[in-house]
Amino acid sequence: MSQPFATEWGLIGTGEIGGVLAHGLLKTGHPVFPIGRDTNIQTALSARPFLDGLLVAVGEKDLDSVLEQIPAAWFERVVLIQNELLPDDWHKHGIETPTVASIWFEKKPGKPVKPLISSPVHGPKADALVAAMQSLNIPAHQVTDSDAMLEELVVKNVYILTTNIAGLETGGDVEDLWANHQELARDIAGDVIALQEARVGKSLDHQRLIDGMVKGFDGDPQHQCMGRSAPQRMTRALAQAEELGVDMPAIKAVAAKQG
Repeated sequence: MSQPFATEWGLIGTGEIGGVLAHGLLKTGHPVFPIGRDTNIQTALSARPFLDGLLVAVGEKDLDSVLEQIPAAWFERVVLIQNELLPDDWHKHGIETPTVASIWFEKKPGKPVKPLISSPVHGPKADALVAAMQSLNIPAHQVTDSDAMLEELVVKNVYILTTNIAGLETGGDVEDLWANHQELARDIAGDVIALQEARVGKSLDHQRLIDGMVKGFDGDPQHQCMGRSAPQRMTRALAQAEELGVDMPAIKAVAAKQG
């Protein structure tokens, strides 16, 4: 079969973040083929076997249902950008070497992109994704070591879960959280790190993770702690902790106050 666009990418999930990345891909010469929520993924992919990358930009709660529909022939072309992402999320679907990114920019409807810090990317399609973000003046860089990328993913998880869960109790922004509620933030971060360690099966450098979280705070001090997904994030974390036998007293205490 001829390849009309050897560097065309597929996009599953056309929300705010997916839209930004699609814009960057277009700017750097990659036509983008959108696969809508109601489209049969396998049928769409079979119609365009020449796609060079497959960007999965759905939310965390929809990731499993999407990945289970992607044929094995596409696994090395998969690009994942979700929060709360760790290797077990793709390994359980048989995916060994996807491209993964820790996205450190915010995009709200009707508002411009707001980068916090540089977004790290690792994997076969990292060059293209980094170039796409940089074309939009979004800081991004490639990470070549898989262990270093694992730490980057955990840092983002500690940031997003700590701020969202603490925000259920404190409200406010990350500057206020760290300045006025640091003990709570550290306790919740400790619970989150324990969960991450259980999920990846090894000990992690707690201080480096805390330092990475604070670097994110410094990138946008007025970033609001509690997004609309905060209750769902806490529920997922507690469910994972129960499954893995991890005690998370600080997060349980926040959950108890939420009723």
